[in-house]
Amino acid sequence: MEVQGNAHIDKFWPIMIALFFGSFFSALASSTINIALPVLQDQFGTTLSTIQWVMTGFMLAMGTFAPVTGYFGERFSYKRLYVFSLIGFTAASVLCAMATTVVWLIVFRILQGVFCGVIVPSAMAVIYQVIPRAKQPMAIGIWSASAMLAPAIGPTLSGWILEHVSWHWIFWMNLPIGIIAVIMVQLFMPYYRMSVPKTFDLMGFVTVIVSSSSILVALSQGRSWGWSSASVLSLFTVGFVFLGLFIWRELTAETPLLNLRVFRNGRYTMALAISCILNIALYSGMLMTPIFLQTIQGVTPMDAGLILLPSSLAMAVSMPFVGKLYTKVGPRVLVICGLLLVTLGSLPLSWLSVNTSHSYLLWCMVARSLGIGLTMMPVSNYGMEQISRQMSGHASSINNWVRSAFGSFAIAVFTSIMASRSAVHGSELAASGIKDLKVLMMASTTMGINDVYLIATFVSLAAVPLAFFIRKHIKQGQPGGIETEAAVLKSKTAS
Repeated sequence: MEVQGNAHIDKFWPIMIALFFGSFFSALASSTINIALPVLQDQFGTTLSTIQWVMTGFMLAMGTFAPVTGYFGERFSYKRLYVFSLIGFTAASVLCAMATTVVWLIVFRILQGVFCGVIVPSAMAVIYQVIPRAKQPMAIGIWSASAMLAPAIGPTLSGWILEHVSWHWIFWMNLPIGIIAVIMVQLFMPYYRMSVPKTFDLMGFVTVIVSSSSILVALSQGRSWGWSSASVLSLFTVGFVFLGLFIWRELTAETPLLNLRVFRNGRYTMALAISCILNIALYSGMLMTPIFLQTIQGVTPMDAGLILLPSSLAMAVSMPFVGKLYTKVGPRVLVICGLLLVTLGSLPLSWLSVNTSHSYLLWCMVARSLGIGLTMMPVSNYGMEQISRQMSGHASSINNWVRSAFGSFAIAVFTSIMASRSAVHGSELAASGIKDLKVLMMASTTMGINDVYLIATFVSLAAVPLAFFIRKHIKQGQPGGIETEAAVLKSKTAS
C-alpha cells in the first residue's frame, strides 16, 4: 500500500515499541556476558587473553557484518532483515548455552555477533527512513535508552544467574525474550522498500571481511604472539591491503556494498570520529571495572552487577531527556558537557587501590555514564541529520561498522596494555622487596588497570576540541519519514 499524506503519523509509538524491544533484547544478551568473564575463565580453565575472545570475537563479527546491512535491507526490506537477525541471534544464544568447550563458546558468540551486527544498523536505518525528521531526536533518544537500559539490568541479572544458577542460563534466558521480540517486531514494524539494488558486491563483501578480521586478530593477539612476529605483521599487511582494495572497490562499483560517499558530508564524518573516541572510552569501563571488582576485591558477580547498576540506569534514564534537550539547546552544548563528564569520571578511576571503596567506584562510573548519555544521542543524530533518506541505510551501516571495529580495537588494546603494564609494575614491586605473591599480583594488576583508565581519560579529552566545531543551531534537512515522502514502494503493518 502506497503511503499518502499523514497516514502514518500515528505509527510513531508502535514502531518505537518494536525497535525498543528488539534492540533491548540484543543489548541485554550482549551486556550479560561482560561480568561473566572471570567465571567463564575459571569454568573453562583458560587464560584472560583467550576468554576475552568471547567479547572480542563478538565485536569483531559485529563490525565485519554491519556493512552488509545496507544491501540486504534494500534487497529484502529492513523489517524482514530485522526479524531474521533476531531469530538468528536467538538461535546462536541457544548454541552458546550448549557449548562444552571455550572454543565452541567463542565460535557461537561470533555467530551471535554476526546477527547483532545487523540488528543495530537495521533499527537505526528504520528510524531515519520511517520516523518524521522532527521526531527523530526523540526516537533516537528512546532507541538509545533501550541499548543503555539493557546494560543497567544485564550485569545484575548476570550476577544473580552466575551466583544462583549457572552461566548457561545467561544464554538460555534469551530464548523466550527472543521469541517475544520477534512477535513485537512482526506486529508493529511497518513493511516498506525504497529501492532494490541491482547486484550484490561480492568483491566488496570479501575484502571487508578479510580486512576487518585480519587487522583485529592482529591487534588482539599482538601481545601474546609478539608485535614484531611474522604472524602479526602478516595479518596487518593483509588487513590494510584488503582495506585499501575495499575502499577502491566501493568508490568505483556501480552498486557498492557500502556507499562510502557519505563521508563527503563533513558533519557525518566529524560525528563518527567523536563516536569512535567515545566508544574507546566506554569500553575501558565495561572491561576494566568488572575485572577490578571480581579479581582484585573478590566481589561476587551479583554484587559487582549491583555496584554497576546505578551508572547504567543513569545512562538509560538520561537518554529520552537528552532527546528533548537536543531540539532546545542543540548538540554542541550537550556533546561538550558529556565529553567533559566522561573525562572527569575517568580520571579518578586511574587512582584506584586495592581497598578503594565501592561508593567511590559507583560515583565515578555514574559521572562517566551520564557523560556518555549526554554525548551518544546528540552526536549520532547530528551526523545523520543531513544524510538523505536513501543513503541513511548505508550511513547507519558504516556508523556501526566503524564503531564496532573501534570497540574491538579498544578491548584488544586495553587488555594488552593492562597485562603488559601489570607485568612491568609487578617486576618493579618485586624489586622493591614485596615477596607475597598474592599482594604482588593484586597491587600490580590494580596499577595496570589505573594505566588503562588514565589512557581512557586522555582519549575522551581528545574529542573535546572536535565538539567545538559542531554547529550551535540545528539546520533541519529534508523532512523525511514515510508519511511525507512518496518514494516508498510499499508500506504495510505486516509482511
